[in-house]
Amino acid sequence: MFSLKNKKAIITGAGSGIGKAIAVLFAKQGAEVHILEINAAAASEVLNEINAVGGKAFAHSCNVADQQQVIEIFNSIGNMHILVNNAGIAHVGKADTTSEADFDKVVNINIKGVYNCIHAAVPLLRKSNGGVILNMASIAALVGLPDRFAYSTAKGAVLAMTLSVAKDYITENIRCNCIAPGSIRTPLLEMAATKFGDGDIEETIALWGRAHPIGRVGTIEEVANLVLFLASDEASFCTGGAYRVDGGLLS
Repeated sequence: MFSLKNKKAIITGAGSGIGKAIAVLFAKQGAEVHILEINAAAASEVLNEINAVGGKAFAHSCNVADQQQVIEIFNSIGNMHILVNNAGIAHVGKADTTSEADFDKVVNINIKGVYNCIHAAVPLLRKSNGGVILNMASIAALVGLPDRFAYSTAKGAVLAMTLSVAKDYITENIRCNCIAPGSIRTPLLEMAATKFGDGDIEETIALWGRAHPIGRVGTIEEVANLVLFLASDEASFCTGGAYRVDGGLLS
């Protein structure tokens, strides 16, 4: 079950965190993995990790906000079966404390980047007689979070795009879902704990974890496992969904 053998997958922002976990897991399940990452050094490390265990992977330096660059890379990869739109950035601020420059940056990466990749992927998925698009949203798309105005705006747009794409391409055997994680231990979360905590990173992360009914933050592997299911043929009846992996936070 959950085999991705003979599948070609493109994963954006796969140089670290959740994206890295997805890339490694997909490769273990037999997929040919293409890592799109703006940080070339990080992408190279993931590539080496996958190749070291016998997986098949390729790295592409890419700014997902640049449509022409995205199209050129996708076309060079050719026929594909799975797109995981994982690349994104975080931002802290309310509407009146978010600068125009910061808002534009979040929109360009977290919204336009997703659109650019879907725009480039659909013609290639058609050539493969269908496939799967998975977008990384957030619980921020489903509930109000304090001081996350631009981020929540962007993730809400990702949810809306997911619903639209699922309807538009359902007759072409292209499924589209999104994942809505709660607090997941990633390098970004650790950076936030360093910046906004009281100096004890582990205690800050544990405190954030206690906000989830399950009593802890999630792991990148737990998110990757859900993504694997949704990418697999076992999820063939799943489209247009927003799948929470949040430790019961929104229950």
